[in-house]
Amino acid sequence: MSLRDALRIPLREITDEAVYRERRHLVAALMAAPALGITGCSRAEAPPPPGKPLDPTRLKAGFGTREERTTFQDASTYNNFYEFGTGKADPSRAPKTLRTSPWTVAVGGACAKPGRVSLDDLLRGQKPEERVYRLRCVEGWSMVIPWLGVPLGEVLKRFQPSSKAKYVAFTTLNDRKQMPGQSYPSLDWPYREGLRIDEAMHPLTLLATGMYGKALPQQNGAPLRLVVPWKYGFKSIKSIVAITFTEKRPLTSWNEMASDEYGFFSNVNPAVDHPRWSQKTERRIAGTGSKLFADRIPTRAFNGYGDQVASLYAGMDLRKWY
Repeated sequence: MSLRDALRIPLREITDEAVYRERRHLVAALMAAPALGITGCSRAEAPPPPGKPLDPTRLKAGFGTREERTTFQDASTYNNFYEFGTGKADPSRAPKTLRTSPWTVAVGGACAKPGRVSLDDLLRGQKPEERVYRLRCVEGWSMVIPWLGVPLGEVLKRFQPSSKAKYVAFTTLNDRKQMPGQSYPSLDWPYREGLRIDEAMHPLTLLATGMYGKALPQQNGAPLRLVVPWKYGFKSIKSIVAITFTEKRPLTSWNEMASDEYGFFSNVNPAVDHPRWSQKTERRIAGTGSKLFADRIPTRAFNGYGDQVASLYAGMDLRKWY
């Protein structure tokens, strides 16, 4: 057994059996989904974005939804945050050891105005707004959450990224005393994620500071996390302490850990299964129903945000750039 396999979390902790039994029942959903296929991800650089202008009407339509919201109780007790444990309930049960004030973020790389700034300075001049976004996790469950935050792109512009800034890399706090889960080698700490710069600048991408009208709880990524609603949840990195503009595609934690399962782009894709489970349906955790027996619904391409973001990937072979 390889080290990567030895460190991988047991399936029983992250997937319900029903996921594996959905394939024959959802041929119609598969045929209706866009052909976004996934077969492998090259280490080469992705092609440049097409630069197609956004349609303001379609864009604004993505800032909310009439779908039933997940309860705060479920959204704050059923989480992936390995820094506080690998079980879904572990992060909410963990001792509240994270010190969120003072909090600073180092911004650097290919930009004209690098520096280390406080959280207040980072968000200075930005008025927090509420957006109700769906969050889809690669394991097959999803939520509808009212997030509070500011557009990431508006924050990044203040640091004047240069023409060499093709990507934006993010890093989570690395402190075993504050994040005891980092004492275990479940991942190569600190947690790292990244976006292509046009994805980071897209108006749907949110730098979240709260949810349900309150500050983010520790288990949900306090005090600052990313929310990229058309991508799988692991792209929405939590407890951010560094933002770096880079020319080359940055290494990201799950892609480095298991590149055959977690691609850099990680757009929600119902058309092709994950190597260990189906992605054709999702278990929506909303209302007052049981998490384990929530109704399964067809997964939508780009998590339902295709009208707003599909143009970012025009001309790309998404069987290669998954």
